[in-house]
Amino acid sequence: MKFKIGGFLDNSLVNGDGIRAVIFVSGCKHNCDNCQNEFMQDFNYGEDASIEDIMERIKKNMPIIKGVTFSGGEPFESAVALSMLSEKVKSEELDIWCYSGYTFEEIISSGDADKLRLLSSIDVLVDGKFDETLMENASKYTGSSNQRIIDVKKSVSKDKIMLWQK
Repeated sequence: MKFKIGGFLDNSLVNGDGIRAVIFVSGCKHNCDNCQNEFMQDFNYGEDASIEDIMERIKKNMPIIKGVTFSGGEPFESAVALSMLSEKVKSEELDIWCYSGYTFEEIISSGDADKLRLLSSIDVLVDGKFDETLMENASKYTGSSNQRIIDVKKSVSKDKIMLWQK
């Protein structure tokens, strides 16, 4: 399966805990003011990439990387492809972080099976739209202080938001 990606970082220290590969998907409907990846809002931006090609690139960075981060654009707009990729990432025992303009609650209440499947494969979700007026008190892995760093597995099992703790 092919999908549009706007970029790929072989390793990053700022897109989640530890050294991570980062996939920036194309396409986003949130239109946050002063988005850092505004050009990636375009669903046609970037290049077509196959899941297999992306996995090959991820594997080249092992064992240096701890995990993979999905960013964008909006990862949940590419939920089908990223769910398929997630299965392969997990088989390599890597964790998955995801940055989304959607909140955890919006994803859960959407009833969208593809989005829920992607959410179930994510370890840590950084949720909420970027808000440039809230940048000053942002934490290490967020762009604005309204965004939360959520431990997805704990949140699902306890049926309430559980913030990620290192």
